[in-house]
Amino acid sequence: MMSAMDGRGLAVEVNGLTKSYGQLTAVAGIDFQIRSGEIFALLGPNGAGKTTTIEILEGYRSRDGGAVSVLGFDPGTHSDRLRSRIGIVLQSTGVDRYLTVAETVSMYSAYYPHPRPLQEILELVGLETKGDSRVLKLSGGQQRRLDMAIALAGDPDLLFLDEPTTGFDPSARREAWEVVKNLAGLGKTVLLTTHYMDEAQYLADRVGVIAAGRIVEIGPPATLGGRDRAGAVIRFHPPPGSVLPDELEVRQLGDGQVELAPQALTATLNRLTAWALDQGIELETLSIVRPTLEDVYLELTGTPGSPDAIPGSEEPDKTARRRRGMAVR
Repeated sequence: MMSAMDGRGLAVEVNGLTKSYGQLTAVAGIDFQIRSGEIFALLGPNGAGKTTTIEILEGYRSRDGGAVSVLGFDPGTHSDRLRSRIGIVLQSTGVDRYLTVAETVSMYSAYYPHPRPLQEILELVGLETKGDSRVLKLSGGQQRRLDMAIALAGDPDLLFLDEPTTGFDPSARREAWEVVKNLAGLGKTVLLTTHYMDEAQYLADRVGVIAAGRIVEIGPPATLGGRDRAGAVIRFHPPPGSVLPDELEVRQLGDGQVELAPQALTATLNRLTAWALDQGIELETLSIVRPTLEDVYLELTGTPGSPDAIPGSEEPDKTARRRRGMAVR
């Protein structure tokens, strides 16, 4: 029998996981591990099998095959023992808007055998001065902090964050990011799903990319898909009518911008700047660019994604069902 810990510090271990809906294969035998205390981002286009995988790990969906261990438990057979040790932050929580922040967190804390102290939770998520404020009076960023507080009510070891900043303005997103960083600082393990590449870049220790039900790459954001080894390109806007040296192989990008993909970056830069000086030209928009995480993601998945979800992988009452399941009764 597989153990999630086995002395290796693993919070999640997945081997050969499969799940189908009729004739459609949603998850086609994936393998991955998440270390204790790690922030792991699972990225993938809609319909890739991401939601199915997460719900199997949470214990809310059965699997067809493979072995899964979450905090030492098989979520398919011991979900009742697992739920007191996990926290879930959904895209939409459905909390009572007329309760105060303190009342809301206290209500969820009452479901757990060993809840974290209320004031400690509020301080951790930055709501220590909002305990008496009603939920409907909170800003978007503060409401997401409350979602985090609810997920922390039972002092969980593992947190599932489902698209935690969807629809947020830049300021609110940054606030939520700092809350997640604080959780990791406490040694919590975080499994994050997001469509924002900058979010994964900032938060995740490692990223797993899933496409068509298969894991296509796992690694740190900085090295995923060989980003650290990929060659740089030079981009700039030459003045209208200017003629670049023949030896510089130029690709037109649109809006008058051009790109060079040199094998020898320093030599090409030297030739380009020498030409510009000779012509009396300022290359004000000159930039040296390496592949972004989004570039790598799109290459690995082959497409920016389809809006169509896997049939059966999303239930209309998923949010309510999973939120109710968090309560240990």
